Amino acid sequence: MAIKRHTPEQIIFKLREADVALAQGARVADVCRQLGITEQTYYRWRKEYGGLKTSQARQLKSLKRENSRLKKLVADLSLDKQILSEPLKGNF
Repeated sequence: MAIKRHTPEQIIFKLREADVALAQGARVADVCRQLGITEQTYYRWRKEYGGLKTSQARQLKSLKRENSRLKKLVADLSLDKQILSEPLKGNF
């Protein structure tokens, strides 16, 4: 089975659909089957995107992407610093 990637907009739309169905008395398992997702995915999405608006979800994704990029940059710079400081310790 291929991995499907959903945009934040699609996730929020599916969560809203799920909320409506659950309010009408449907079970979580049935709603997830109808949406084509697993229960685990539903709960993960609800935890991450529950209560967000579409614009907020886009901003969240953007900030996560930037945070990841900055973490990689810090790791690279730390490694460079460690490599450059090795000769200064000197094993003369």
